Amino acid sequence: MDSVDRQLISLLRDDARTPVATLAKQLGVARGTVQNRLAKLEAEGIIVGYTVRLRPQVEQHHIRAFMTVAVEGNRTEVVLRGLRGNPNVVALHTTNGRWDLVAELRTDNLEEFDRVLRQIGLMEGIASTETSLLLSTQK
Repeated sequence: MDSVDRQLISLLRDDARTPVATLAKQLGVARGTVQNRLAKLEAEGIIVGYTVRLRPQVEQHHIRAFMTVAVEGNRTEVVLRGLRGNPNVVALHTTNGRWDLVAELRTDNLEEFDRVLRQIGLMEGIASTETSLLLSTQK
């Protein structure tokens, strides 16, 4: 990937429905160049799909949070497996520093959120967690 590919991906992150002609104009390249680069990025598995972002107010899961997780010893794979199986965990990231993992959680209400927190806290291989509710989205 070169700088044009990275700029193209950045534009698509802002609005994946931007017409190819508009992308070409913004990038200063020909429309065919954009189409060829999109096809190549898709064929190489760099772009794996396009999606829709909804306003948080209309999303099904109104309660959103980030949970940081410290894993006991070398139990990361066990913990990842358990978290992947939880439908309220919508994203998982490994990280460095104090925490080993970051999980994005979504639930419909606070009672369900409480249940999910207790359920995750009891999982084998988790040493500790810290959770922050997401109050508003700025970008």
